[in-house]
Amino acid sequence: MLDHERRDGYQTSIGFLAVAFGLVETLPRGCSELRDPLRRAATSIPINIAEGSGKLDGPDRRRDYAIARGSAMECAAILEVIRLLSAAPNPSLDEGKGLLVRVVEMLSRMCR
Repeated sequence: MLDHERRDGYQTSIGFLAVAFGLVETLPRGCSELRDPLRRAATSIPINIAEGSGKLDGPDRRRDYAIARGSAMECAAILEVIRLLSAAPNPSLDEGKGLLVRVVEMLSRMCR
């Protein structure tokens, strides 16, 4: 197992990625402008956590974690837009938001 795979933040971000990909599949045709940004931002979270974990402690590592945190915040905003449009089931949105809250909390600590 690689170092980043042991991190709870990474595992939680992978869980969110699965929820996000599921949500993308349920979005109606009129929501295509939300699909790509959600896929991209959700994918960015675990990728940047893994990249940061591979660097020596310091500014580069914190920068990657900050990028992952920003992507998580972007995903949260996209979920709120989806909720506003009633374009996906609320239980999936609630699950995704809960995972994002955990990821952001962990990444905020990791950025310090």
